[in-house]
Amino acid sequence: MRTVLPGAILNTFLLLGGVGVVTAVLGVSTAWLVTVCRFPGQTAFSVLLLLPLALPTYVSAFAYLEFLGFGGPLQSVIRDFFGFKSVKEYWFPDYRTLSGAILVMSLVLYPYVYLATRASFAMQSKSILDASRTLGTTPWKMFWKVGLPLARPAVVVGVALAMFETANDIGAVEFFGVKTLMTTVYDVWLNRSSLTTATQIACLFLIVVLYLLWLENHARRKQRQFESNSKAAPYEPFQLRGSKAALAFLVCFFPVLFGFLVPVLVLLDGGFAYISSEGFETLIKPIQNTLFLSISATITTVGIGFLFAYVGYGISSPIVATVRRLATLGYAIPGVILAIGLLIPITAFENSIDRLMRDWFNVKTGLFLSGTAFTLILAYSLRFLSISYGVMDSSFKRMSPNFGHAARSLGRSEAQTVWHIYLPLLRPALITGSIIVFVDCMKELPATLLLRPFNFDTLATRVYDSASLEVFEAGALPALAIVLVGLLPVILLSKQSER
Repeated sequence: MRTVLPGAILNTFLLLGGVGVVTAVLGVSTAWLVTVCRFPGQTAFSVLLLLPLALPTYVSAFAYLEFLGFGGPLQSVIRDFFGFKSVKEYWFPDYRTLSGAILVMSLVLYPYVYLATRASFAMQSKSILDASRTLGTTPWKMFWKVGLPLARPAVVVGVALAMFETANDIGAVEFFGVKTLMTTVYDVWLNRSSLTTATQIACLFLIVVLYLLWLENHARRKQRQFESNSKAAPYEPFQLRGSKAALAFLVCFFPVLFGFLVPVLVLLDGGFAYISSEGFETLIKPIQNTLFLSISATITTVGIGFLFAYVGYGISSPIVATVRRLATLGYAIPGVILAIGLLIPITAFENSIDRLMRDWFNVKTGLFLSGTAFTLILAYSLRFLSISYGVMDSSFKRMSPNFGHAARSLGRSEAQTVWHIYLPLLRPALITGSIIVFVDCMKELPATLLLRPFNFDTLATRVYDSASLEVFEAGALPALAIVLVGLLPVILLSKQSER
């Protein structure tokens, strides 16, 4: 309480608040421009603005450490242009700060707000916007007085998702030298070997997570919007010209440039340098480990998600609904807290089995689950079950119950109905959910760092270790691999957003 928690708590709230504000500004402004206005590049930006989602926060931070560093391209250009010989001859801002972490993380996380808000803007009633136009409302006033208030629930959802991702991060904030509650838990557990203290701090942070959940629901508690289909026709967009069109282009280009293009170009440069000197051999094992964990966790998570959605589809019970709601809270819980919450009961179970085996058979079983791939797969499944379940549940809700009734009336068993009716109809949802869960498993860092077996590297941990050792080239290639695979759900999201 005297030396650790005050600073960590303050940094955590400042980080969450800063990311919330910046992502809201970037996401709402770009969503309004590409939805309501027409300007050069508008159609392309509707897709390009989603690209930063392919970068995990720690990968973007890893790239920016190289880009902004003394030996990076930015300072090298400054020295070459002005003829400086050393860092003492010129001033360069300190980027390893809280504000630096907020900006870099916001450039990656703003698409959460952009996606939700753009969908809300696109579905707003034509009659409301047309009425405001006939009353002489300018585009700015229409945004501030009509569009934004109607989109407030979507903005809250997007900001909440960005804040949950921020709460889960330990890589980016550690790279930028910011001590938060999550990095404190990691430091106390691994570096000071105090699981008890780490558990206490994790419980404290869990209160913060629950507060965020309450805040998100409280902010949307009375937000409802109803409209008839006849009034939801597309409205005529604003045509921007001259300086206004140029400003709109720059507003949309800024997050694409600094949220995706700059870090990816820096990673490409480092990746090519590493290939020319070391080759691919050192990445074979991390790639194998990553694929094994991600595929196993994806199969498990999607299977459980399908089962939960199927039970909810067929059984209307408050108990079943409560169990499903509790089981799908994992995405809101940071990976560090999830790791501690898993490790304590698992080790207690292992110790009980070990005592029984010693007493009955004089055999030592030891810790046979902790520090194994099983624990990691379990952590991934718990954390990303809400994604799988959400995709399956929304698909089941669009499906007529008459399909199942007809199949059973023709003599099909429940298992046959699932295999021949539900699974084929849910194939798009199964593919979409599998891709998103697979990519999220590949990117997951906090739980992997804490629960992985000894001498067990994934692509994510290889990036983290390279950043910790300040060996950029060694981490650039695995970071690029994560980004390339991360583009798959971005493509799916862009298609869904257009629909």
